[in-house]
This record gives sequence, structure tokens and C-alpha cells, in this order.
Amino acid sequence: MEGILPLYKPKGITSHDCVFKLRKILKTKKIGHTGTLDPEVTGVLPICIGKATKIAEYITDAGKTYEAEVTLGFSTTTEDATGDIVEKKTVTRPITRNEILNVFEALTGEIVQTPPMFSAVKVGGVRLYEYARKGIEVERPSRTVTIYSIQLLDEQMEWTGDTITFRFKVACSKGTYIRTLAVMIGDKLGYPAHMSNLVRIQSASFTLDDCFTLEEVSEMAEEGTVEEVLKPLETALSHLPKLKINDKVAEKVKNGALLDIPEYLKTCNGPIIAETKDGMAIAIYARHPNKPNLLKPVKVLRNELE
Repeated sequence: MEGILPLYKPKGITSHDCVFKLRKILKTKKIGHTGTLDPEVTGVLPICIGKATKIAEYITDAGKTYEAEVTLGFSTTTEDATGDIVEKKTVTRPITRNEILNVFEALTGEIVQTPPMFSAVKVGGVRLYEYARKGIEVERPSRTVTIYSIQLLDEQMEWTGDTITFRFKVACSKGTYIRTLAVMIGDKLGYPAHMSNLVRIQSASFTLDDCFTLEEVSEMAEEGTVEEVLKPLETALSHLPKLKINDKVAEKVKNGALLDIPEYLKTCNGPIIAETKDGMAIAIYARHPNKPNLLKPVKVLRNELE
């Protein structure tokens, strides 16, 4: 069994729980997920099976899109609805649509975030949430992430009330904490805030429409039809630049050959997919560290042309 299974992760279980359940359902150990979703978050979780586990990191590194909800009026220890209240401040004035849109514009592009204490980021070899559970506050490394776009999903012109909630859609880079983004939105509007709901609607090229639930996968496993819905690993690499090669070169690629960089890829600094004329991905290449005109194989994906 080989391919990508776009899974709909339900609320209340971890991404690792999903992998554990799928190993039992599909009766195979070679399964991995592609970017952790918190237990209370639902949505797109691409699962790599068989040889596709080789390219899991490239799905993880691709952009994500979320639909989120932010609540102004109080902040929490976890920056989402599961935490204890840290600070309260009644919203005493109307919040206008234009104010929110101006904040979104200010947060679009590269921004610096500090990961929340309740997160899986490691400091000194220990995950932050392990410190947080012991009540230990440690210095957290800030990171630069990219917000490609933020769109307000509610249509009203102003919001009033002791607390205020509105929804937004955000496309962002790997490593973005939407919880922290919600807090930043509140800060710019002058109020403590937290993320009150989150759904991942896209990961790399996979959307909610592509996804199957654990129950559906279990039924397909019993019917022997799971392989029919698996996406080829090429689907997960569709966002990366391609180098077309013929069968003769493909044989060399499978043995780790260096390749000349064609003119159209000379400005590319990231991973490049070496693929046959039929679109089959053979290997992942990157610029050679010491030979500027050559590409070096990072990972061979297929040892035989199928």
C-alpha cells in the first residue's frame, strides 16, 4: 500500500492517535502524519502510507489554510478555549469592520511569533507543554512566519458586547500558530483574546473535500477499497518545481547521479522534483552545496520505474 490518505481529523484526539488507529485499521506500520493538529482542532490531516512516508516533510513544509474564530474579552493560558483565564477586560466599545480589516492588513506578510507555552516546540530538549504542565515558564525562541492572506468571514459592519467573536480565514506558512495570531489580533484591537475555534481547511494541495473520516476508512478497509482512494505521492509534491528527465537519465537518478541545473531552475533554492515525462516522481534534488551549477539528490523516491 502506497500513497496519501487525506484524513479528516475529528475533535478530541491527537494526530498521533489518528496514526495509531490507522495502523490497526490498515494493518500496516509504515504510516505517518504531516503536521500536528491540536486535539481540539479538526480538519485536513494528510496521512502518508508506505513509500509516501518519504515525502511527509514536504507536505509539512507546504502552506496551510485555516478557518478560525477569535474571541476578544479574555486571554487563556493555552491561547485557545481549553485553557484557564489569564486576563479579562470587558469590551466597552463597538469594534468596527474597518478596524479588523486594518489589523489583518498589518499582520499580513512576515511576522514574528513567540510559540505558546502549551505547544510542542522543544527548548533544551523538552517540549514546552511539559514545562507548562509543571508550572515552569521558560524563555521561548521567537520565529518568523509568513501570513499570505487573512480574510474576514463575517459580514457585519460592527460588533458589540462584553465579549466579541468573529471568524477569519488565514493562509500561512509552516510553523504559524493560529492561537498566537488570535492573541496578536486582540492585542492590536486593544483587548486580551484567544482562539475559540479552529479548522484546517487545506494542507499542501489537500482540502476538506478530499478528506475521509476514520469511520469511512474503516469501512473501506473491510471492503478492500482503501487503495482506490489513496492519492499518489506526486499529488503531495505538486507545489514544488519539476525537472523533466527521460528514462535513461532516470536510471542514473535512481543511483544518485548529479544533474546539471537547467536555466529555468537556476533561481530555485528549494527542493526540486526529478520526474519522468509521464509525471512519475523519481527523486528529490537540491542545489549542490559546493558545485553551484549542479543538483544533488536529497532523496530517491523510487528505485524501479513502475
